[in-house]
Amino acid sequence: QVQLVESGGGLVQAGGSLRLSCVASGRSLSNYVMGWFRQAPGKERAFVAARKWSGGSTYYADSVKGRFTISRDNAKNTVYLQMNSLKPEDTAVYYCAADRANAVFTTPNLYDVWGQGTQVTVSS
Repeated sequence: QVQLVESGGGLVQAGGSLRLSCVASGRSLSNYVMGWFRQAPGKERAFVAARKWSGGSTYYADSVKGRFTISRDNAKNTVYLQMNSLKPEDTAVYYCAADRANAVFTTPNLYDVWGQGTQVTVSS
């Protein structure tokens, strides 16, 4: 079973940047899809970005396109979410998720494994 641990959240001013990390352990991720989701207070968990661990296309929510980048480091078994030009509306708990699948999904319910989340707060 895969375990995921996120880190890198914090408080940042609008326009700033943060890089979230998601370290995976337990088994090979070569057949997994990795996703980032976020949940703001009083809102449902929402898709942010995703990609296959093995490579290929990356997928982003319209609200973060051009500002966020999902990437991975094979040697460190880590997925990253680089967040630039942050806005107050990006404030949320950010979750890393994994699913053993051949296709990239944007629906949270289709992901099997979740990290504990990391808080990102963007001040205006």
